[in-house]
Amino acid sequence: MPDPNLDYYERNAAAFFAETVAVDMGSLHRRFLSRLPERAAILDAGCGSGRDARAFAALGHQITAFDACPGLVALAEAHLGQTVHCLQFRDIAWERQFDGIWACASLLHVPAAELPDVMRRLSRALKNDGVLYASFKYGRGEREHRGRRFTDLDEAGLGALLEHVPELEPLETWTTGDLRPGRETERWLNTLLKRTGAAWVNS
Repeated sequence: MPDPNLDYYERNAAAFFAETVAVDMGSLHRRFLSRLPERAAILDAGCGSGRDARAFAALGHQITAFDACPGLVALAEAHLGQTVHCLQFRDIAWERQFDGIWACASLLHVPAAELPDVMRRLSRALKNDGVLYASFKYGRGEREHRGRRFTDLDEAGLGALLEHVPELEPLETWTTGDLRPGRETERWLNTLLKRTGAAWVNS
């Protein structure tokens, strides 16, 4: 079945790259990296332009990156200077490999019914006590907007999702405005989650 989100990003890969590659995400990077060791192994899950992966690599971290859109994968590879995997969330198979996973504005395109499985796959990819950052448009429910579909979450929605993934322990959750110029009134739900060791026996 065709994926309208993939079709959208493939058609608009160059424009999306140009719109997002220079956005200053430093405040969110610092909040995430403060939870990780030096020279951490980081997975950029749904890396888009490769902006964040490149920033993490410049700080000495070991980066693995993927995106589902072939056009963006090619642009991100050129920007990052390393291989970027063309992969969908449902196909993640890494296990206990990463100190941190960065899923910035990417999980929001996963259908709500698939999110619990995807979150479990991400948790399995983390080392014990590894940290996952994720962000969603602030709200509730699924919607379509200008050719893309979104799953929006608020604090209650995130809590309900995490009931299905007990191995992910919330560290902090907060809201921010959009960091792109002219879109500051758009709200985002940000969360940092830790992979707890107690759940390994059930994974």
